[in-house]
Order: sequence, then C-alpha cells, then structure tokens
Amino acid sequence: MATAHARHILVATEDKANDLSAQIDDGANFGDMARKHSSCPSGAQGGDLGEFSPGQMVPEFDVVIWNEAIGEVHGPVKTAFGYHLIEIVSREE
Repeated sequence: MATAHARHILVATEDKANDLSAQIDDGANFGDMARKHSSCPSGAQGGDLGEFSPGQMVPEFDVVIWNEAIGEVHGPVKTAFGYHLIEIVSREE
C-alpha cells in the first residue's frame, strides 16, 4: 500500500502563506515556522502529519502529496481549513 509522510503549515490567508513560503525559501526552518505560525494542532510537532495513505487527507492535499516533488515546499494550497504549505518528507508508491 502506498504511504507518504508530510509536514504542513496551516494559516488563514494566502498572503500569510506566501510570506511564510518566501521566508522558508530564504532559509527559515520549516518546523520552526510551523510551530510559530500554524493554526493546526500539528504545528506543535513542527507541522508533522506522520504517515498516511491515499484518501486519508482532503482531496486538495492528496493531489500535492501524490504528484509533486519530495523534499520541496508546495503551496499555498487552499482547502476548507485555510491555506497550507506542504512539505513532502517521503513517499512509497
């Protein structure tokens, strides 16, 4: 069965997500940014979502997790929860 491991940062606005993405691109630590800014409870663990299988996350999240490059920060991705920056840590197909 396919599994992936990812981290994310959830914020209320696209502008905030873009700002955090720029800071990460400039060298800010993803986990530190998640702990400081994410509104998801996973923020306390640096945004770590652990391992999951296809279909366990919202569809917008799944599209990124199963199709985009590993080790890069993707987003902002809009869902009903807000705007996410997603880092794919690993993926086993």
